[in-house]
Amino acid sequence: MAAPSMLTIGNMGCGFFSILYSVNGNFHRGGWLILFALVFDMLDGRLARMLKAESSFGVEMDSLADLISFCAAPALLMYFMVLKDIRYLGAGVGAGVAFIYMLFGALRLAKFNAMAFAGVGSKKYFSGLPTPAGAAILSSFAVSYTIMNPGIRGSNIPFLEEWMLPHFYNLIALIMLLLALLMVSNIPYAAFKNKQKQRHYGALFILFLAVFVFLLIRYPQNVVLIVFCVYVLFGLIAVLFRAFKNLK
Repeated sequence: MAAPSMLTIGNMGCGFFSILYSVNGNFHRGGWLILFALVFDMLDGRLARMLKAESSFGVEMDSLADLISFCAAPALLMYFMVLKDIRYLGAGVGAGVAFIYMLFGALRLAKFNAMAFAGVGSKKYFSGLPTPAGAAILSSFAVSYTIMNPGIRGSNIPFLEEWMLPHFYNLIALIMLLLALLMVSNIPYAAFKNKQKQRHYGALFILFLAVFVFLLIRYPQNVVLIVFCVYVLFGLIAVLFRAFKNLK
């Protein structure tokens, strides 16, 4: 079996065991496993391109792994951690929100595969929010929030713990529905594959990377949450800016 496929299996395994931890109430480990799945997902495609081992089998396998790790796993993580206990949600509504998130994630993956098969996809932008981005937000929130519980090691950036995380918890159903809608939308999200631009902004990129690595070591779960929230907002702001520019 090719090395990229082994990484894809690693992605799938992280998603599977994340679900098991979520069902058993260990949301901290469940969230971390989804974040580890993100690492495997980032590596398998790049390794396949480096080794020139890309195949239709690999594409399908990758999507199946993503369905488990970035659709089902975060949906179940949020259901058992938050949705089933939120008072303003009626009986079964929390389960419905989790299902909608998983369903729209599956639709996003099917859309991506169909566009790739038809050769109409762009290498500069994703059409709609990628499923790993939504999963990163929900899983990093889970890790950040559980750190506030006694007996769990780690620390959060103070303003997140005092302000953002409690509001995030209370609004998680709306946030999940928003992420679900963004996944099936046509809003373009940057794919960060333009190497020419990376070289042009080399010094700035190195500075940003140094700050990012420092914060990542100190507050890894917080950095992931902030980065992907900014990524989501940037796509929305870009669409609004273009719409305003066209009106003018």
